[in-house]
Amino acid sequence: MDSHMRILNVGMLGRAARACVVVAAISTPAVLVAQDLAIRNATLITITGGDIQNGTILVRNGKITAVGANVNIPAGVRTIDGTGKFVMPGIIDAHSHAALEGGINEGAESVTPEVQVQLKGDDPVVYRALAGGVTAALLLHGSANTIGGQSRVIKMRWGQSADSMYFKGAFRIVKFALGENVTRANSTAPADERRFPMTRMGVEFTVRYWFQKAKEYDQEWKEYRDAVKTNPNAIMPRRDLRLEALTDILHGDLKVHSHSYRGDEILMLIRVADENGFKVNTFQHVLEGYKVADEIARHGAMASTFADMWGYKVEAFDAIPYNMALMSQRGVVVSVNSDSDERIRRLYQEAGIGVRYGNMSVNEALKMVTLNPAKQLGVDKMVGSLENGKDGDIAVFSAHPFAPDAMVEYTVVDGKVLFDRSQANTLRKVAAEKGPGGTK
Repeated sequence: MDSHMRILNVGMLGRAARACVVVAAISTPAVLVAQDLAIRNATLITITGGDIQNGTILVRNGKITAVGANVNIPAGVRTIDGTGKFVMPGIIDAHSHAALEGGINEGAESVTPEVQVQLKGDDPVVYRALAGGVTAALLLHGSANTIGGQSRVIKMRWGQSADSMYFKGAFRIVKFALGENVTRANSTAPADERRFPMTRMGVEFTVRYWFQKAKEYDQEWKEYRDAVKTNPNAIMPRRDLRLEALTDILHGDLKVHSHSYRGDEILMLIRVADENGFKVNTFQHVLEGYKVADEIARHGAMASTFADMWGYKVEAFDAIPYNMALMSQRGVVVSVNSDSDERIRRLYQEAGIGVRYGNMSVNEALKMVTLNPAKQLGVDKMVGSLENGKDGDIAVFSAHPFAPDAMVEYTVVDGKVLFDRSQANTLRKVAAEKGPGGTK
């Protein structure tokens, strides 16, 4: 990616217009250098340690080193005056398909865990996400497959190479899917031209069949490893990358995130997982999760859902805006996600819906876009709260994130300011320059 002016064509306005960036002057260093930074006299929303009034947060070498009311700022450290501002951990989107290239679905077959999505690091949606305070995201394979491809967890290190954006230490994650997308319920192709499975019972059979194959494959390799200890001429089994990925699931090395809607299908996958000895890490969408929240919690799964989307297809008719709160009350770790290049810029507003519908506390609602998705992605030791030793991933707001007029003023990744509203050309600035009637 070059270092010249980036032109970001924006077609989406609405309530997120304040976060939408039209033009961004971005320099592109060869390597992302962590920065020392302090933000003082702000309200710090730590997530885990309560709110701190008139607090200061200090980042050294990309890591948070101090959070509190009385923090000494060393000489020479860049300091942002946070008077009147609210500082929270960088927002994490637990379900996105943004900035992918080379395809989102490998739909030729229903089981393809051997493939992995690839990042298009210079996609403008990365910068737009930063404008909404988002510092990390899970980029998932699509939902065309019963067992789809592997995902990528990234940090929004805008201006860097794709390889440097991958979040080291995050879970390896594979996408499962249930329901209408997998069965291609809306397909107009003749039945004899459609891919198996075409029914929900076919989806269940597919999962059972392939995990039986995976257990047999795993046993072959176990027997070989035992045999080669005494017989160096033992014949190695044929390597199968598909079955290898499935055995990684059985061993807990590859975490399952499953696209889901209906309660009966959620229960089916829990039952199949329990019988085959693996865990569903997170149910995605999970719009009827409130119906089976106890079973989800008992299995040990988490949930990543929409705040208030429903009725856009038959299996989404029973969704309710209380879903987040009801699952949380039953002990499920819940995040709210975007699944959208547009909604990713206003996840902080989406989280606020949990306060209105379900009476969630403000900070419990904010957990749904910070610490909870961090747990689902396996990065909660590194991000998700403002604590000493964690990465300097921070969002600075002009007001409380749930306030109607709140705007992200700075977004910081690894201690480096990657979005600064005062330096960005936003739609608001463009409109002000043009004046009434759209002319200068």
